[in-house]
Amino acid sequence: MIKIKNRERLLSDASSRINLKARKIVLDVIEKALDAVDPKKAVRSKIVLADNLLNINGKAFDLATFKRIFVVGGGKASGPMAEALEEILGERIEDGLVVVPRETSSRYRTKRIKFLESSHPIPDDSSVDGARKLLNLASRGEENDLVICVISGGGSSLMALPREGISLGDKQKVTEMLLKSGATINEINTIRKHISSFKGGLLAKRSYPATLISLLLSDVVGDPLDVISSGPTVPDSTTFNDAVYILGKYDLWEKIPESIRKVLSEGVKGLIQETPKSDDPSFMKAHNIVIGNNRLACLAATDELKRLGLNTLFLTSFMEGEARNVGLMLGALAREIMTSGNPLPPPVGVIVGGETTVTVTGKGIGGRNQEIALGAALKISGLDRAVIASISTDGVDGPTDAAGALVDGNTISRSEELKLDAKQYQKNNDSYTFFSEIGDLIFTGPTGTNVNDLSILVVL
Repeated sequence: MIKIKNRERLLSDASSRINLKARKIVLDVIEKALDAVDPKKAVRSKIVLADNLLNINGKAFDLATFKRIFVVGGGKASGPMAEALEEILGERIEDGLVVVPRETSSRYRTKRIKFLESSHPIPDDSSVDGARKLLNLASRGEENDLVICVISGGGSSLMALPREGISLGDKQKVTEMLLKSGATINEINTIRKHISSFKGGLLAKRSYPATLISLLLSDVVGDPLDVISSGPTVPDSTTFNDAVYILGKYDLWEKIPESIRKVLSEGVKGLIQETPKSDDPSFMKAHNIVIGNNRLACLAATDELKRLGLNTLFLTSFMEGEARNVGLMLGALAREIMTSGNPLPPPVGVIVGGETTVTVTGKGIGGRNQEIALGAALKISGLDRAVIASISTDGVDGPTDAAGALVDGNTISRSEELKLDAKQYQKNNDSYTFFSEIGDLIFTGPTGTNVNDLSILVVL
């Protein structure tokens, strides 16, 4: 089970015995939720091999009908997914290559599948190299071959091959601009698909005429298949027009590199071929199967809260919006529960999943979940018996080494004793520094999974 590395420090910051109990419950629930979306467990729970019959989530494939099996893919959780797949298929795999985050490949033990390390969240040369090599391997597939693709969140950066006419530097620039703009992951990936030679179904085109099975660990609210890692094996539901609209919506059209503006403009005019849609022959033999998602983590967290004797509310796995406003909402919910017993009387545990955004206007450092926690801390200041935590399930929140942060009704008073102005830190998007000073960051290290964010509210 994935453990919270600084658990004892987080417990030591409790201001009372009841607060200590609430903190312990929140941390226990986080660990249970992360364990439930372990990628190896997800693969093994969905795949059964009996003789030559491979059953994946109810779909059966007769391996005797395939001459060769290739494995490709990438993403933050693709390493353990590939490892589990090789444990199941063994020497049936002809060759394999999976792109994983930097400094993680040594964790995995495989003989047939090789790993290539790449960059996240901003792509670099290794991302381009990885995408090219994946396309080359997938294109080896012939009529009677099987290509199995393991895909998880983070793949958009880890596997990046700019469309002809666009440099890597220009793609890096537009990625940075989008990440700071407040755009949703769906919107960001719409842009990525239309400036890529890999995403938006193009890996599926290179795999054809082989049969293609994609195992997807979703990090996108609602699990839209063409958004997960920008949908390299899925028909694209978006268009060049959508990409241009999104850039205009966030006032980025005139600010993006000229090469990207040129490609998108030519795409709108029909001078560049659109990404493949659902009627493309490439998808006739393509099967896309979600093996894990945020809802699974939320349900595990809810079950643990029930086991611990709390009244529980799984509010949603579709949470979106500005992170600090989500934190404000969670804080307001805590106050409502303590004041009126609505929607449930204490002891209460509330679970919220999804993925928020941060519109960066300051010069500080932080992530979505730290912004949620800071917003919540300001709202519940002075309350006892209430604890709120928010984490990124991949263990890396934004550009930081923290998974998220934990707060209670004494967070703001403790910060004031240290002469920290929480509202100023919030204004400067500097939540990481704030929580570093008071010691309430949550550290798990990279978890090897990635299914969106998870927020937990406990009121005793």
